Amino acid sequence: MPYWPGYSSISSNCRATYLDWLADGAKDPTVNPGYMFLYFYGLERRFLVDNPSEDERREILAEVQRLRELFAANHSVQRYLGDFIDVASLVLNADDLKTPVFKSWTWELPLSLKVTLGGMIANDIPLSAEWLLSWFLCHGEKRLRTPAHRCEDEFKALFCNKFDQRYPKGLKVAKSKKQLKCSYRAASGEFSKDLPVTANGRPVLDISGLTKPVTLAQAIADEAMEELDKLSRFLGRNPERKGSFEAHALLPTCLWDQFPSEQRQDLINWVKICIEAGGLVPVGEVFGRIGNEAAGKITKRQLTDVADALGSLGFGLAPDPRYGLRMPKEGEPVVLFEWIGSWDAESASTAYRNALIELALGAFIAQADGQVSESERRALFNRIARVRDVSELECRLLKANLDWLLAVPADIATLRSRLKDVASDQKVALRSAMIAIAHADGLIKTEEVAGIEKIYRILGLDPSTVYSDLHAGEVSDAPVRVKAEEPGAPGEAIPDEPPTSQSRLDPSRIAAIRSDTARVSSVLGQIFQSEPDAEPELSASMSPIAGLDTKCAALVRDVILQDFWSEDEFADLAKRHGLMPLGALEAINEWSFATYDEALLDAHDGYDVSDDIAQALKTQFEKEVV
Repeated sequence: MPYWPGYSSISSNCRATYLDWLADGAKDPTVNPGYMFLYFYGLERRFLVDNPSEDERREILAEVQRLRELFAANHSVQRYLGDFIDVASLVLNADDLKTPVFKSWTWELPLSLKVTLGGMIANDIPLSAEWLLSWFLCHGEKRLRTPAHRCEDEFKALFCNKFDQRYPKGLKVAKSKKQLKCSYRAASGEFSKDLPVTANGRPVLDISGLTKPVTLAQAIADEAMEELDKLSRFLGRNPERKGSFEAHALLPTCLWDQFPSEQRQDLINWVKICIEAGGLVPVGEVFGRIGNEAAGKITKRQLTDVADALGSLGFGLAPDPRYGLRMPKEGEPVVLFEWIGSWDAESASTAYRNALIELALGAFIAQADGQVSESERRALFNRIARVRDVSELECRLLKANLDWLLAVPADIATLRSRLKDVASDQKVALRSAMIAIAHADGLIKTEEVAGIEKIYRILGLDPSTVYSDLHAGEVSDAPVRVKAEEPGAPGEAIPDEPPTSQSRLDPSRIAAIRSDTARVSSVLGQIFQSEPDAEPELSASMSPIAGLDTKCAALVRDVILQDFWSEDEFADLAKRHGLMPLGALEAINEWSFATYDEALLDAHDGYDVSDDIAQALKTQFEKEVV
């Protein structure tokens, strides 16, 4: 069957197949599309050349529309039959001209759209959101990113919402000086037909050369796609969760009524009850309530999705999934709390992040003896009140995170992984910070000293210097209280201290303390700040895998050689490539999500390697060798 078939030129077998297909009602979509085109050639000639009655023309139009739906997956069918339907609708002044279309199979705007928009502009009718969106989506120079495709319905709704806010009375478009001319060339190539185009008796303007409306539409579309980014990434990782509350919560709030969730109000009521009861809730229960059952190890990305969902309802979650030292483990609680206003977690202040880490260290020391006294708890919360350069909302976040830190066991392993590679010039600053935290509650216990010694060992410092540091650190030369006072037997009264000259503040000493504090906070921020979610930068030399530096790319080549890696095996492999295991894991998975919309390494009692991504990479590497 040739590309442009003719009944007289095809073989007898093809003719028999064609006639059988027609006799069966031309309903079989599995037949070679060439037979459908052979049938269509006759329909378009009958409509445009033979001048049948209007009723017959309407029957022909309906038949061509049926054929187009029958072969919906064929690009050529959609293009050629679509062009005919446009022309036929124009001839019949059909209702199709009154309905926006949102897809074009060619770089050209559909004729029906040109006629409708040109007529509206010629008659000074402002464009509605739907008509501008139709113009934009059918335009050959539009720029659409993944959110517009993955969240198509939400994108259209958000575009219209933003348009209505900008142009409540519609968009008036300057008139083109060029009139629209319509010439139809038959799909068979055997004839062409010029058609008059008017709207309300007036010539229709040609909109093909107008660019300003498309530019305005692109700006609105860019905003809409940006606001749908989180939802798009979530659905990319969890396509089966489309329509879930978690997906609903990631929608811009202006779309909540258009895409309702019955679960939303139930969840709000449940969270409020939890907050009234103290806010501590098992992490598995939170995941279950949102509809995202967490199995095994909870990842940073999973907790961030849950935090975003709760944040859209006006609630917060601790630990902070972006800046906390670690994620909650299965069976551990999280803290739910209410907040007022909005907060961009991606741009949290440096003071907030530094304070969060200092609180984590303070909680570790306070828990060293197996319990947290009320005085220790009060001292830690008082530190939050003294934190400078943080917003009221960030203070609330710090309090919730401290509640969580005091409710879960201290994790020296996390501290070890963050501190063991600290540069020597930074250890002095951290040393001062630890001593300051130890003195926070005014009482130093032997267990706390032991905790500080552990951290000293991690830093590679001599643990025997802890005692001298405690005496010589950021404290006065007065005796250090190592035991709470107890009443003793009455004895001689202690005479009053002889009067001395009034103490004065030493400005130079205050300046030095402030300088040390700033230096410590800076170091803490550099060491403990969570890895950014940005794409890893390429090294100076060209990486064999786009988006990864050479070390991570080499690590990926080795990783895909096995289906599973234990944590120890992966750590050893990362070290052989000169990489930190946690940093390498996050960099590789961030790249993987950006490239394949899923993680290469799925953490659960080790690391499962995605078979699909591994196969894709192996194929890529084989091609490079060839």
